[in-house]
Amino acid sequence: MSDTVNNPVKDAAKDALSEPSSDSGISRRRLLGTVGAAGATGLVLGAAGGAAAYAAAGETPAELTTVGSTGVPFYGEHQAGITTPLQARGHLIAFDLAPGAGRKEAAALMRRWSALAGELMAGEVPGGGDDTGVALDAGPSSLTVTFGFGRTFFDRTALVAQRPPELDPLPAFSSDQLDAGRSNGDLWVQIGADDALVAFHALRAIQKAAGDAARVRWQMNGFNRSPGATGKPMTARNLMGQIDGTRNPKPSEADFDQRIFVPSRPSGTAYDWLAGGSYAVVRRIRMLLDDWERLPQKKQERVIGRRKSDGAPLTGGSETTELALDRAGPDGKLVIPGNAHARISAPEQNGGAAMLRRPFSFHDGIAPDGTPDAGLLFVCWQADPLRGFVPVQRKLDRGDALSAFIRHEASGLFAVPGGARKGEYVGQRLLES
Repeated sequence: MSDTVNNPVKDAAKDALSEPSSDSGISRRRLLGTVGAAGATGLVLGAAGGAAAYAAAGETPAELTTVGSTGVPFYGEHQAGITTPLQARGHLIAFDLAPGAGRKEAAALMRRWSALAGELMAGEVPGGGDDTGVALDAGPSSLTVTFGFGRTFFDRTALVAQRPPELDPLPAFSSDQLDAGRSNGDLWVQIGADDALVAFHALRAIQKAAGDAARVRWQMNGFNRSPGATGKPMTARNLMGQIDGTRNPKPSEADFDQRIFVPSRPSGTAYDWLAGGSYAVVRRIRMLLDDWERLPQKKQERVIGRRKSDGAPLTGGSETTELALDRAGPDGKLVIPGNAHARISAPEQNGGAAMLRRPFSFHDGIAPDGTPDAGLLFVCWQADPLRGFVPVQRKLDRGDALSAFIRHEASGLFAVPGGARKGEYVGQRLLES
């Protein structure tokens, strides 16, 4: 065919390249509706058969399902992503401030990030005209974006006097095999959503918005069971097949806020900027799944101290039944072994120490030795890590039966400020103090 003959497909592509960008700030779902006719034409041209053309031609987009339409407010007393129900997809990403960047650059970055997170979590196309379009046809999908500061952030911003003692480095544990390049960081961002593309879209937007102020130190990707995948709401399972999170503190408990959130302090007092915030301990825990899966189920249950089928204690009952730690079997031995994970980590065995575990599973392919590089992106929240995570981990480190089947490969501790009010940005009370 001669190049001088009109080619409607090529002409359409040429027109599309010269089309001005759409207005910013409208909802992603509304944008899909306004471009439905053009989108349908594009799909027809690219379709391989009549069925695809029929499905795309002239149809009004369906209403969002519950999963897609659920939104989480960005503004509030606490940041989102702490008490938000577990999401299906997650990204954890740490940044270091760029050489020469200090408090001024950090404040400008947090202002950009907060405004961006507010738009994304509302299901809006972020302003600026350079959106990737990855999430145009999705609703908010329970997206949350949570920000935290690492210990070194206070050195880089000349705010050492405002650094709380709870951010002192975590102690070393004998089972640690930590990769320094995948640990800690000046800034930490947790992204969660019930749709993979919405989560990725937020990740990409946050990374781009960092600009010259900060550069990525490490990034990890995780997942959980999708909402609606079970017949009724259930506690999540990890990659070992175990129900994980049974003894989590619950917002309905009278002392929940006291355990999870930093209390308010009078304005002008030390660390008042952290009121309503929390501390996040982040650990990449590799599961030695080949070794674990070779264990008969009965032995797996003795390692954990709970039944695999329903998460109930080996001493009987349901998932929420209290552990009968003193009960012995006919042989005189403890039904829940002395080194069982559930026994050692129980709050009553650790002076009441409690933390809100909110993890993601991960699978990063097959290692060179043929084993799966998979496990848990462990994230736990507490008002004080020295009274939450540290005492429990110390005890686990001394004799947890599960230790033979896991490996702690990365670690971080971050101070997570309280939520922002409308017109504010996260961390404003610290950076403008």
